[in-house]
Amino acid sequence: MSIEQAIERPSGPDIRRKGILRRFVRNRKGTTSIEFAILALPFFLVIFASLETFAAFYGDQLLANATETMARKVRTGQITFQQGKVTDMTQAQFRQAFCDEIAILMKCSATEATQPSQFYLDVRAVSDLTKFPVHIPRKAGSTDIDTGDFKFAPGGPGTFNVVRAYYRWSVITDLVRPFVTNLRPAGASMPKDYLMVATATFRNESE
Repeated sequence: MSIEQAIERPSGPDIRRKGILRRFVRNRKGTTSIEFAILALPFFLVIFASLETFAAFYGDQLLANATETMARKVRTGQITFQQGKVTDMTQAQFRQAFCDEIAILMKCSATEATQPSQFYLDVRAVSDLTKFPVHIPRKAGSTDIDTGDFKFAPGGPGTFNVVRAYYRWSVITDLVRPFVTNLRPAGASMPKDYLMVATATFRNESE
């Protein structure tokens, strides 16, 4: 054998290495498992994002229906405030009754009725019809909700009233968070929660 032939002929390790690579390329065992591992994460992220988006929008509708229900009870006199009647409710009682309306999806904590942390209510009589609140109150320097002026003071028969309900929905899925969140607390770099809002304005029935 000439020197040139010895140089051109692959050595034993080279032959074995090429054989292993050739067998690896031809081998289809485990292909499905590898493809599943690659596609599973984005697939489940899309599924979770879709489910969470659906739940958030369903919660919006649930909050709106509960607001209409509680507003109707105030309008018809089923719920009163400081009227000396058996239908009188305190703020905590009203909040608890509202929590019961949305309990199918949105849970209020054990202390939520007296110490709002996720669910907020603003219920009041309005004497000047040009001053019905129409904007979401925001804290300075952030998009977080400002509840400092919220109160519970519905009026009596014949008065004009407004019921505003807000619920802080925590978004879990990272994929959907940038698109649905609208609450950014002061100091936070990006929005964290989705604020659900429902409003009802009405005039109480006369006795």
